[in-house]
This record gives sequence, C-alpha cells and structure tokens, in this order.
Amino acid sequence: MKKGCLITIEAGDGSGKATQTRALYNRLRSEGYKVMQVAYPDYESDSSALVKMYLGGAFGQQADDVSAYGASVFFAVDRYASFQMKWKEAYEKGTIILADRYTTSNMVHQAVKLTDIQEREDFLAWLWDFEFVKLALPVPDVVVYLNMDPDVSDRLIAARAQADSSRAKDIHEKDSSYLHRCHDAYGYIAEKYGWQQVVCSENKEPRPVEAIAQDVYQKVQQKLTELNIQPESK
Repeated sequence: MKKGCLITIEAGDGSGKATQTRALYNRLRSEGYKVMQVAYPDYESDSSALVKMYLGGAFGQQADDVSAYGASVFFAVDRYASFQMKWKEAYEKGTIILADRYTTSNMVHQAVKLTDIQEREDFLAWLWDFEFVKLALPVPDVVVYLNMDPDVSDRLIAARAQADSSRAKDIHEKDSSYLHRCHDAYGYIAEKYGWQQVVCSENKEPRPVEAIAQDVYQKVQQKLTELNIQPESK
C-alpha cells in the first residue's frame, strides 16, 4: 500500500504553530485531501507522563538540568506510542499526517544544551538513528519552520499568559534566554536538514496570520505536487 505524507510544522514557543497547523489542516481538508492532525507532546496520552514531569520541573527547574539524551527519550517514547496507537494505520493507507511538532523539536530544544559543535553533531546523529531507525518512526517528507523573531515571540508568550492566567509556564517558556538560544539553533538545524522556512515577523512585528498561512500552504503544496499526492474528493 502507498504510504501517506508526513508534514511537520515546527517553530519556537509563541510562534503560532497551533494556529498555522489548524489553518493548513482546514485548507487541505476543504480541498479534498485525506488528512489527519496530530500534536506533540501528546498530552492526552499516558505516554506523555515523563514529558509532563520534565516540563513541569520535576527533574530540575532549568532545561539544562536534564541531559539532552535523557529528555529526548521522554519525548521519543511519547511519539512512538502516538504513532503506534493513533496514526500508523492511517499513514500506511495513504493519509497525510500533519504534525504540530515532532522529532524536529527535539533536534533543537535538546541539541541547544550542547555547546560543543562536535557533541551537538553526535547528538543529532544519535537522535536520528534512535527515532527513525531504531524506533522506526516515519521521517517527515517536509518540515515547515515558522521563523519568528524571538523578541516578538517573547511578547506573544507574555500576552498569552496574561490572557490565560490559569496556564502555568513550563521550564522552557520560563527561560527567555533558553528560547533565544533555541531560535539560533533553529536556523542552524533548518539549514542542515533542508527545512522550508517561512518568515513570520517583520520590523519586530508579527506578519498577518493569513499571509503566513498562505506561505505555509505554498511550501506544502509544492511537496504534495512533487510526491504526486492528489485530493481524493472535493
């Protein structure tokens, strides 16, 4: 059977991943594509227990308190369970899987803990082998990186926190310097793996959501055309 296509939307915190993933999902559905949306971490699943503990500060109040390798295992187990139990069958039958974050997030958020270039490269090679070879998770067909200026992201995160005071920040969101380091790592890793980049801010202001969505769609549509993936119905 023909396998589907795995599309990943990737970005730093506060960059509009959920909004853009939903917009792309709705557009592809409206055009007749068979598409399924997933998000990571999978907070609805028991498999995310260690992820919740890590992000909640159970193992340390700073991201650097947990090694890149240890934290990566937490997230990888969550992805493995989600793949096996929720979308493997659909993917193998040709469905487009649209993921809000994926292994690509680990590449950035954990690699940034390693300041030595060779150690970082060794980690990225290990992570690729662990998730895509050992665990046999699908490799994304296209990764769309939403490149938002970190200063703009900081403001959006603060506004979100003010609008929803009941939502506690995780250890990543609490540390703006860590998020800024992640932004630098995003650029390096996006280039290394050939991700498609969409500029999401100009002159220290976010671009219109609709304009970003159109750019995302064009990147994805180009890949669908390359893979000869057609809508099933209108």
